Amino acid sequence: MSIPRIVIVGAGFGGYAAARALRHAAADIVLIDRTNYHLFQPLLYQVATAALSPADIATATRSLLHRQANVRVVMGEVTGIDAGARRVKLAGIEDCPFDYLVIATGAASNFFGHDDWARHAWVIKTLEDATAIRGRLLGAFEWAESRTDPDEVRRLLTFIVVGGGPTGVELAGNIAELARSTLARDFRGIDPASARIILIEAGPALLASFPPKLSAYAGTALDALGVEIRLGTRVTAIDDAGLTAGGERLSAANVFWAAGAAAQPAARWLAVDAGHGGKVKVSADCRVPGFDRIFAIGDVAGQAGADGRPLPGLAAVAKQQGAYVGNWIARQLRGAPPPPPFRYRDLGTLAVIGRSRAVAVFGGLHLTGTIAWLLWSLVHLLLLTDFRSRFAVYLNWVWAWMTHGRSARLITDVPQLRRKDGHTTI
Repeated sequence: MSIPRIVIVGAGFGGYAAARALRHAAADIVLIDRTNYHLFQPLLYQVATAALSPADIATATRSLLHRQANVRVVMGEVTGIDAGARRVKLAGIEDCPFDYLVIATGAASNFFGHDDWARHAWVIKTLEDATAIRGRLLGAFEWAESRTDPDEVRRLLTFIVVGGGPTGVELAGNIAELARSTLARDFRGIDPASARIILIEAGPALLASFPPKLSAYAGTALDALGVEIRLGTRVTAIDDAGLTAGGERLSAANVFWAAGAAAQPAARWLAVDAGHGGKVKVSADCRVPGFDRIFAIGDVAGQAGADGRPLPGLAAVAKQQGAYVGNWIARQLRGAPPPPPFRYRDLGTLAVIGRSRAVAVFGGLHLTGTIAWLLWSLVHLLLLTDFRSRFAVYLNWVWAWMTHGRSARLITDVPQLRRKDGHTTI
């Protein structure tokens, strides 16, 4: 008799946690991902700002799971799901049948109905995005060094970040530190410290999910780094020369979009109604209603917490859901009763603004400054998947702390200085 097949789509936090929770299951597990690595997304912005190298935050999925004999890793692009026939459709290769399916495909950027802006604004969702942004950032300074027109230099050294959530705040703060500390003495024709970093947020506050006191601290810390903050300001147009926000035209060679996320097309694959942000609505046990053996977890899933509010798009949520679903399936395979409904355990929320500047919430405990920054560093080191990554990131952070330097300042692909359709923009 053949053993059941469990297909997991996505090797991120949720998919990897589900696979590990099934390590003792008598099952054939197939883990499908479009890349061959597990990515630690919370540190993508540090690759984008030259603080870390791509290999510091990404580990080959096969190496992580090589000891787990019941898992087979497949690098492939999912194009659809035939739920009735229980088959996952893959581009260029045969369909993959399943008995249980776990969808953990994550989220893409959300331009809120202005998809044409994606041609002009740079997002940070993948490793390729991060290295492209690194090329744009460093390339802007390199190109400005050889220009004589003050207006062109000013445009090249203007960086606009749209979105005042954790990603936008972290990216803006690190661009400011890159310009004012790391690059400050490296150029002769320009002053990198004169770079203009603008952070635009449509809402009334930065880090809206944090308590007001911590939100205010983040604004003060960014202001100390020289970041211009525009709150209550909506972007109405983006093109290759900059953007229009709050009725004002801002000229910039680089616009970075960190304003929203939308689930990958899992709802379309399953032909179900999508919730907010395109997320697949799931029940209390992470199953998709109408499909007894199909689960959705992480950023692709729309699930409410104990307070009735949607669960946040955090790595901790995806990891806990992945472990829960893996345990749920393992128990069913053993003939054991299912576990209680999923309940997210909020272990705290953190955001870093810059060197010795961070905010942290642990229940009723609110922290700022150096203590929060040290806690942020420790938590992220512990969350990294393997020892090699922890060691490499730790060494890079220590070196950066002591020298204000950044170890990954290479522009490895000159086309990164060009627009996505190949035309030069800087």
